[in-house]
Amino acid sequence: MKTIFEKPASVERKWFVIDAEGKVLGRVAAKAASILRGKNKVIFVPHQEVGDFVVIINADKIKVTGRKEQQKMYYSHSGYVGGLKSNNFEKVIARHPTMPLEIAIKGMLPKGPLGRKMAKNAKIYAGAEHPHGSQKPAPIEA
Repeated sequence: MKTIFEKPASVERKWFVIDAEGKVLGRVAAKAASILRGKNKVIFVPHQEVGDFVVIINADKIKVTGRKEQQKMYYSHSGYVGGLKSNNFEKVIARHPTMPLEIAIKGMLPKGPLGRKMAKNAKIYAGAEHPHGSQKPAPIEA
């Protein structure tokens, strides 16, 4: 068997839009990560970027199950001694509505330069409007 190498110019990239209003965070992130990675295509190879673009709208209206609104924690560190900061889901979604989805999708993509490049193909917006109408994104259920 030979390793498949798709030329970047020959890969057809489509645009999809996911409405996250009332949907569960992990399920939306899993669907988006799968599309970004290209797993829905016949030409999928794990070492190349063959995925599509994903636009996620209404990220501020995403839901989490159980008591995760108070219990799910997000950590950041300033780099200084004692610089660990923690916030729960409620505070993070109020301050940065797109951040929980960005973190969830990034965690489901490969680590390294390829994963960082794939993560840039996810366009996440807090409201219902997005500037990618000219790409004619196809709606998809998460």
